[in-house]
Amino acid sequence: MTPVGDVLVVVNAGSTSLKFGAYSPAGGGSPSLLCRGRIDSLQGDPHVVVTRPDGSPWATHGWGEGHAIDPAAAIQFVIAWLEANLKGAKVVGAGHRIVLGGERYEAPVRLDADVLDYLEGLVAMEPSHQAANLGGARAFAAAFPGIPQVACFDTAFHRTMPEVAQTYALPQAVRDLGVRHWGFHGLSYEYISRQVPTYAPKARRVIAAHLGGGASLCALSDGRSVETTMGFGALSGLPMATRCGDLPPEVLFYLLRHKRFDDGSLETMLYERSGLLGLSGVSGDMRVLQDDLDTRAVEAIDYFTYTMAKYVAAYVGVLGGLDALVFTAGIGENSPHVRGALCERLAWLGVVLDPAANASGGPKISSDASAVSVWVIPTDEELMIACHTQAVLAPHRSTQAAH
Repeated sequence: MTPVGDVLVVVNAGSTSLKFGAYSPAGGGSPSLLCRGRIDSLQGDPHVVVTRPDGSPWATHGWGEGHAIDPAAAIQFVIAWLEANLKGAKVVGAGHRIVLGGERYEAPVRLDADVLDYLEGLVAMEPSHQAANLGGARAFAAAFPGIPQVACFDTAFHRTMPEVAQTYALPQAVRDLGVRHWGFHGLSYEYISRQVPTYAPKARRVIAAHLGGGASLCALSDGRSVETTMGFGALSGLPMATRCGDLPPEVLFYLLRHKRFDDGSLETMLYERSGLLGLSGVSGDMRVLQDDLDTRAVEAIDYFTYTMAKYVAAYVGVLGGLDALVFTAGIGENSPHVRGALCERLAWLGVVLDPAANASGGPKISSDASAVSVWVIPTDEELMIACHTQAVLAPHRSTQAAH
């Protein structure tokens, strides 16, 4: 077996799980995937599954029920496993998904104490992901202080939106606090923007739909983000698995005034008990809802596609037309039902679906008669992070090599 050599690790740390990937740096191209894995139930019954690049199982490990582990222990396990199972592997860098870069960081950046402190100051803006992402980065730095790290931001891709699209109609003093339209899922949309020319080279006006547990749409003009549905945090826009999506602010005032919630319980309800789960009363998992004949499950899916159709119509206005529609992420890549339901609502745009192609997953699922081409393109946020990490650390590695 040929020694692997240098390895870049991609880390996506959540509150109860840690996803990772290992990549071999490439001289002038994209890093190549060596393996990926996921540690789930960190605080209850931690267990890891590692898969090979083709998705086939490689290894599993469990710590035992009731044996909680923290992010530092999880990261130490990952690095030890990689170096033991990838012959000759040496981890030379780590890239982290960080949801919010704020006003200071509009591109990936090398992590140090100052950067981490600034990003910690943004946790109040996006509490559902930011704290956990940074916890993974701090744990990595503590365990492996000699390995350089890079932060890759979900918000960075959307900084190409025109200023009017990034602004809320609030007093300047409030906007100066960082209240603006940030947008998320940027790493996914950046990857899709790079893939579209391969599938639809003439498509300049594109709407991409990242539909998973978190869901959003993004309007792309010549590969650049000009609008997106998630706003200040990861709660607004489309209804999601357990998040409410757009909601009139008066509703929040009403619930607080009537003492039905305090700010903590209100946040929990909006993030964890709303969306498809709240509508259906059954589940936030689209796979479960599609198999459920209960009226509430059917209505939840209907609300999901109805809301998407509203946003698509608005974004066609922003773009001045539409050349291509792209579905990606868990629901987008795997639910012919949702894709078909949305495309049916977009018939007025000249969208004509190819039912057989949609059922088989594409990549092209529109018919030749369709005025808008429709595609299923798998996303790869981890690869995007690996590419950015490689680029940011290239000067550092060159300097090391010279010495």
